[in-house]
Amino acid sequence: MRTRVRAACRYPDERALARKLLADELRRLATDAYSTGRQPLDEATEDAVMTAVLDRLHGLARLQPLLDDPSIRDIHISGANRVWLTMRDGTKVRGPSVAASDDELVELIATAARRLGRSERRWDHAQPELNLQLPNGDRLHALMAVSGRPTVTIRRHDFDIHRVDQLVARGVCNDLLAGFLSAAVRARANVIVAGGTGTGKTTMLRCLINEIDPDERLITVEDSLEIGLERFEDLHPDHETLEAREANTEGVGAITLADLVRSALRMDPHRVIVGEVRGAEVLPMLLAMSQGNDGSMCSIHADSSKGVFGRLAMYAAMTPERLVPEVTNLLVANAVDLIVHLGWVEGERRITSVRQVTGTLEGPHIVSNELWRPDATGTAAPAAPPTRELTDKLERYGFDIEAHAMADGWWR
Repeated sequence: MRTRVRAACRYPDERALARKLLADELRRLATDAYSTGRQPLDEATEDAVMTAVLDRLHGLARLQPLLDDPSIRDIHISGANRVWLTMRDGTKVRGPSVAASDDELVELIATAARRLGRSERRWDHAQPELNLQLPNGDRLHALMAVSGRPTVTIRRHDFDIHRVDQLVARGVCNDLLAGFLSAAVRARANVIVAGGTGTGKTTMLRCLINEIDPDERLITVEDSLEIGLERFEDLHPDHETLEAREANTEGVGAITLADLVRSALRMDPHRVIVGEVRGAEVLPMLLAMSQGNDGSMCSIHADSSKGVFGRLAMYAAMTPERLVPEVTNLLVANAVDLIVHLGWVEGERRITSVRQVTGTLEGPHIVSNELWRPDATGTAAPAAPPTRELTDKLERYGFDIEAHAMADGWWR
């Protein structure tokens, strides 16, 4: 049976063919059992065998059931038998072993690296770090040789959450703030989504992107594809997704995020979206925002909306141009319109702050207004009015500024 199934995997619809061959083999085994007076496998056992073999051939073997479980948010593996699962409700539980040994785990992930993704990737002692997008859109990061045991981290993505009104339903923001963000995107405001690890920056970015008119041409640039724009072909029929690439075994062929942002600007985009800014790509991204690609977006790690300015200055200082903070701040003031910060509030993801960059400087410092700031619980509440210029744009795209002015908590 094994030889026949492996041979079948060369065909286009290999999973369906493998399933048929497995079903044929299971029927043959059942017939043999009846003819010799033995008890055949029951239906549940046959289903388990079918699933295990298909997962081994076309999935990630014993890791695959965890990837198929919608209640699991993140998977942390440190060696074959040390598995921790973070559930969607925030609880953390011990998971089952995902391989018989560390060596088998290494072979499993190395095989996935070779056959998944846009190009074949290595994971071995010469290339101990791996970033990989799985077929279901989840992001896998793996380390070996430099860690005590092979370590695998899988960040799950819920692509069902892709509209701003769904964020309201999950308590991430209220209707008023959702309306503000939707209008800001349609008004072509340049937006930075900020927050800590796991706060939902990519999900927020995806929801904001899906407020953009279908007629616009979008280019996304990511280190590892996570936004999933290709899943929303009906919303964005004209789009391109660009993914960074590591150097090959000869040390050549690397394509960085900064390279891709520059390439994206030559592809006639209406908007450029960078999945996560964390290095030299900050400069071409800010230039894109300030030179005609209004409505562009990116995400960044920061502990507050105001802390984004320091992050941008730090990244700009690390570029080959080594921009000083005063120059970076001038560029940010002319490029960025809004910063949306996400955080954890009582164990739930929430928008905690929305800050408008006014476009001016006071000395070397960027002038900004915190339109929504954390209330006593940490959740964003109205705190200041937008500038007249931004208000006029928002009203043209359906935002009720009077409702904002009358909101509970206003002018606290």
